[in-house]
Amino acid sequence: MQPSPAAPDERPPLTRRLARLMTWFGGSRQWWAIGFLTASIAALTEALMPALTKPLLDRGFTKGQLQLWMVPAAMISLFAVRGLAQFASQYALSRIANEGMQRLRRMLFQKLMAAELALFSRQSASALSNTVIYEVQTGGMLLIQALLGLSRDGLTLIALVIYLLYLNWKLTLIICVMVPGVAWIMKTLSKRLYHLTKLGQLATDELAYVVEENVLAHRVVRLHNAQASQLGRFERLSHSVNRLALKSTIASAAMTPLTQLLAAVALSIVVVIALWQSNEQGLTVGGFVAYVAAMAMLIAPIRRLADVANPITRGLAGLERGLDLFDSVGPETQGQHEVSRATGRIELRKVRVNYRGSDEARALDDIDLVIEPGEVIAFVGPSGSGKTTLVNLLPRFVLPSGGQVLLDGLDVAEWQLKSLRAQFAMVSQDVVMLNDTLAANVALGAEIDRDRIAECVTAANLAVHVESLPNGIDTVLGHNATQLSGGQRQRLAIARALYKNAPILLLDEATSALDTESERLVQEALQRLMQGRTTLIVAHRLSTIQHADRIVVMDHGRIAEQGSHAQLMAFDGLYARLQHLAIRGATPGQDPTI
Repeated sequence: MQPSPAAPDERPPLTRRLARLMTWFGGSRQWWAIGFLTASIAALTEALMPALTKPLLDRGFTKGQLQLWMVPAAMISLFAVRGLAQFASQYALSRIANEGMQRLRRMLFQKLMAAELALFSRQSASALSNTVIYEVQTGGMLLIQALLGLSRDGLTLIALVIYLLYLNWKLTLIICVMVPGVAWIMKTLSKRLYHLTKLGQLATDELAYVVEENVLAHRVVRLHNAQASQLGRFERLSHSVNRLALKSTIASAAMTPLTQLLAAVALSIVVVIALWQSNEQGLTVGGFVAYVAAMAMLIAPIRRLADVANPITRGLAGLERGLDLFDSVGPETQGQHEVSRATGRIELRKVRVNYRGSDEARALDDIDLVIEPGEVIAFVGPSGSGKTTLVNLLPRFVLPSGGQVLLDGLDVAEWQLKSLRAQFAMVSQDVVMLNDTLAANVALGAEIDRDRIAECVTAANLAVHVESLPNGIDTVLGHNATQLSGGQRQRLAIARALYKNAPILLLDEATSALDTESERLVQEALQRLMQGRTTLIVAHRLSTIQHADRIVVMDHGRIAEQGSHAQLMAFDGLYARLQHLAIRGATPGQDPTI
């Protein structure tokens, strides 16, 4: 669910919003100085072009008053200076833009890496990646290009107006009549354009999310022949994006003809008065042509200045979206306690976890539990009983609504997060691999020790397969290692956990989706992994839990019973009933599943 865009009136003034961006786009003062200086030179050369026509016409056609070599020399020099100045100003501002985008992107990605975990349930992956990559890039380029045009055309306009005032200040005052009209048009249409741009961003996010969902669920969609309904979803959202884009185009395109119309009215009045003055007051041909040429040259920068509202508005909307993400996302809270290796004693005291948005419904309700160092604890129970939620409390992937979760006698909230999470290794049903080498996926953030990686791969029963890969442990696995089978990916996750060598192991249904042979290989690897570690297992298959020191049976967020397998079977409670149901439901040769 994306946040609704703020109304334009709620935004701070434009100058304050631009000033905020200077933190990232301020760049080197040297490059800003070069950009401004060269833009000023380019603007000055624009005004010199009509100024050259006056002596050319007044003196060039009178024999002997103007040397012929001076004409090409002046023209070539003028265009050379203007070309170099425009190149330098564009390079300087482009450099500022790219360096600013790099700094802003890096800040946003750092923010994501440390963001509170609730962010990832509020916003989709496509929306976050779109904001960090595309919105920042598009917004930055549009804004800097607009500022380049604004500086160049603004300075050109000023230079031309000064020259016109020098030639005939009375006529030039007529030009000022259209300034309030242009300002009103730009202000009104820019406000609407900003609002439409924000709505367009949200609609584009929703459209991208539909694509993301269907890419991830492509097999399910095809299995259920749901392509037509998904195409309908896409078409509806695509139509909304298209409609908003057309409205934005209307608001943007209306600026140019309206400002040009005002400019044409002013120009026609000036030409008529100038012709009258040439007859009545003896205005020279050179002076008249220079004035009209300078007047005509005003139209292009005025038109471009009218158009500059569109990229500035779009650029600000894109960049502010990134900054809004920066402002709205808080970091994960943490303490200062830090140790190199915990002993592995875990205690839960009256722990409860409420479902999001509810103070009544609870995923966990008053859990009291002590796990000693080196103990193997299995959690079983019906779906939705709170098993995974309980395990996720330990590395603080889930925060308790009440009670305490302690590691080595200290509340996990008082631990430094880096130190806390260094104490845990996790192997879950949903294995996530990065699009990197096998070695990098096993080490994952740690320094790569090739010998240790080989040992961990062997211990995870994956050595034979790794030897068959084209580049061994240097083979790039691709997107989420989809070229590997489910059992191979699980064993690769075990190799990662072995490499981390954490004192506490979390196994979240690590074998529930595997065939019998894959499960056997994974179980052998897990037995090696569990040696000497405090282990918490969330599982359904009996072969995974019968060896546990203690089995904790969960039901509706509470601990229903706990003990060894034999004790629980003798108690003949919920665990025994689940066992009987699993045995009756298992096919011959298959492990019973709870």
